[in-house]
Amino acid sequence: MTALLHRIVVGRAALTPRFIPLLQYLAIESPKTRAASESPANRQRGLGRRMTRITIVTDAWYPQVNGVVRSIENTNRELTGMGVEVFMVTPKDFANIPCPTYPEIRLSVTTYAQVAGAIEKTMPTAVHIATEGPLGLIARRWCLKNGMPFSTSYHTRFPEYVAARFPVPIRWMQAFVRWFHNAGNGCMVATASLERELSKIGIRNLLRWSRGIDQTVFHPMDHDERPFDLPRPIFMTVGRVAVEKNLPAFLDLDLPGSKVVVGDGPALADLRKRYPNVLFTGMKTGEELAKAYAQADVFVFPSKTDTFGNTILEALASGVPVAAYPVMGPVDIIEEGSGAGALDEDLRMACLKALDCRREDASRLAKSYTWEAASRQFLANVLKAQSERSQGNRALPAS
Repeated sequence: MTALLHRIVVGRAALTPRFIPLLQYLAIESPKTRAASESPANRQRGLGRRMTRITIVTDAWYPQVNGVVRSIENTNRELTGMGVEVFMVTPKDFANIPCPTYPEIRLSVTTYAQVAGAIEKTMPTAVHIATEGPLGLIARRWCLKNGMPFSTSYHTRFPEYVAARFPVPIRWMQAFVRWFHNAGNGCMVATASLERELSKIGIRNLLRWSRGIDQTVFHPMDHDERPFDLPRPIFMTVGRVAVEKNLPAFLDLDLPGSKVVVGDGPALADLRKRYPNVLFTGMKTGEELAKAYAQADVFVFPSKTDTFGNTILEALASGVPVAAYPVMGPVDIIEEGSGAGALDEDLRMACLKALDCRREDASRLAKSYTWEAASRQFLANVLKAQSERSQGNRALPAS
């Protein structure tokens, strides 16, 4: 069954109205797996609540580098510093294969018993399921079977993401994410815009979990006269080089100076051929990435499908004003009147306006986002879920 799910995810199986039931099958226990999951979790819960032991299950993990991975990694670090025991269940724990069209994404090839065993080994008091993929589906099933309180988080606009790649009606995928998240005791979202959107499709018990920025890494630096050996102004974007990031909307613009794209992804080779006058640096991390950010004059965020935009915070912390569309993510971060950037339906106009923004205003706005504060939000949400019984699958009809 898991193999069939993989075929659906990578587009090798036809997507039919049976798509949702096939995914839901992973939540149905079979007699063969009952013995592997029933009593251990019950014994674990009987150990008491002497300490918080959170197991985070995620299908998104290294070698993939994106906002989901970074958010989980930073939250893990902060929680550990607070004395919380955090355990990870990721594709690295199981046999996995690269997604044919996106090798950085690893698809777990595993069974219910293997995932159940990995979770039980951590003896959690609460489980957080970060993604709706194969591991997330099996973890959801395990939690419901064993009465283990769990929370979820909504990082990717999954219905829109799938619809952009396959001929699948968005309402089918909305039904799937509603079914998936409403079974838990709370679905964490990063912004008010996302909360409103998910409420409209019937996802309930939404909890706020903002994001942070490590300002010891990302901060303003002196400008080089010709960064990357290119003339200024430098218009830069950073992130996954993939179709959903809407990069041509930026690369096609008639702008002064130079354009720089930092990142890797399945669309990189094609875009390099199509835009020979654009500098594609490939992936950068750590200090090298921070130095690249700090040399930009404007950070351009062309995506219309992100739920937040961690790279926006990294740019702001580096003292770089942001140009973006007035959509979810940018509208939640770039406060009106902050002077930290420009939002406009005309992305070229936003870029030109952002050139006039002050770098000091950009870095000032970023100071209100810390991983410590975001992680305390996360912990409060998990503890809330821990105190409640799992609600089961009572999905609401789409409104």
